[in-house]
Amino acid sequence: MNAPSKKPLDLPSLAGEVRAGNRAALARAITLIESRRADHQASARALVQELLPQTGRAIRVGITGSPGVGKSTTIDELGMYLIAQGNKVAVLAVDPSSARTGGSILGDKTRMARLSAEPDAFIRPSPSSGTLGGVAAKTREAMLLCEAAGFDVVLVETVGIGQSETAVCDMTDFFLALMLPGAGDELQGIKKGLVELADMIAINKADGDNIARANLAAGEYRAALHILTPRSPHWQPPVVTYSAITGTGIAELWQSVLDHRTATTAPGEFDARRREQQVKWMWTMLEDRWKARLKSDPAIRAKVKSTEAAVAEGRVTPAIGADQIAELLA
Repeated sequence: MNAPSKKPLDLPSLAGEVRAGNRAALARAITLIESRRADHQASARALVQELLPQTGRAIRVGITGSPGVGKSTTIDELGMYLIAQGNKVAVLAVDPSSARTGGSILGDKTRMARLSAEPDAFIRPSPSSGTLGGVAAKTREAMLLCEAAGFDVVLVETVGIGQSETAVCDMTDFFLALMLPGAGDELQGIKKGLVELADMIAINKADGDNIARANLAAGEYRAALHILTPRSPHWQPPVVTYSAITGTGIAELWQSVLDHRTATTAPGEFDARRREQQVKWMWTMLEDRWKARLKSDPAIRAKVKSTEAAVAEGRVTPAIGADQIAELLA
């Protein structure tokens, strides 16, 4: 007995359901863009293009911080605050470690118990495999789909290591770095690269006996920031304290996000940054496709390995090797 044929994908219908805010349809659409099948990837590109006019209206916020800083609890509290203000909130993740562990930093939704139960919230972990570039590309497209589905705020969480921070900064409007009080040398958390990216530093767990330590840490971070050049001439990154457990300071934290948008919109910086991000995404995706072609075509892959061996053995310079591989893609 022949197996029943799968129903062909109805892109116009799926696009319409996403526009209508159907969360199940949104989940299916994101699954489509995460697929590695060539036909699915073509359909995903067509879907995102179809929905492009409905994108770009959300506030995009990147959130980073070391493990244990309380990112999930913060997002749960912030998300509930935003929903109470009448917003729809989407939470996405960029987790390069998932390629190695098979898990995701958002795999345990119990850490966002309230938010995950809200009809006006949508939580999606990163794909369970792939390089940082691949995961980030899928997260960017997922963000566009969430915007097309009517979400007003998109929170993008990073695991807080290395290049994932840059990837999230390059797809968001506001980059928030979470820190802890009383963790020994407060300034050890000030990584120059991170501070150059951060639009605000927020000290979590400013409650109970921790309040004094949180205020002390905030003062040290402010002093450190003053000797660094901010990446925007129109915004000096503030340092705030808050408690994700009690909710104290969450409203002020969000007000800083809104203030940043106001400060960068008037001089045209906000729109310029969005345009730069679009072009950067295009080049990143082009590089990913080149790499995919090098890996997927058996004939090309064999020639690449031969060139790699020649470079490794010192018979060919890296520059000549790069030229030879580039010619394979011509």
